[in-house]
Amino acid sequence: MALVPYHSFRDIEQFLREEWPEIWEWPEKWLPSLPHTALMRTPRVDVYKEGGNIIAEIELPGVDPKNINLEVKDDRLQVEAKSEEKKEEKKKGYYKKELSRGYYQRIIPLPVEVQSKKATAVYKKGVLKVVMPEVKKATKKESGEKIKVKSE
Repeated sequence: MALVPYHSFRDIEQFLREEWPEIWEWPEKWLPSLPHTALMRTPRVDVYKEGGNIIAEIELPGVDPKNINLEVKDDRLQVEAKSEEKKEEKKKGYYKKELSRGYYQRIIPLPVEVQSKKATAVYKKGVLKVVMPEVKKATKKESGEKIKVKSE
């Protein structure tokens, strides 16, 4: 008599396919409507102080600057961005098309209070650079403010 190795995951998968077939359909049904959770990426960030400014450099490769939402609120910098990339290859007897979508989100706590109304942002070569002047002691704390992104 031959021994058959036991594969617990294979047995569980077979059971689920037989008893609950709709579980295998959910990614196609639900992922397109859930970009914030299913396809969300957390961009890498550098935050540093230079002169009287707090500077945040955020990696957002392949993002159109029009699709970046940037806001300073409650001593935090909030970044949201959407990217969409289409690749198409055609060769003799061969055709390939790939779509890549992404959603970036990151909330960055700021080390000091900043003047959100004077903040600037420039997007260059996949990196978003946000410059936020530090609040002086005599300046009143500001509420939230959206920042317009410029492209170079």
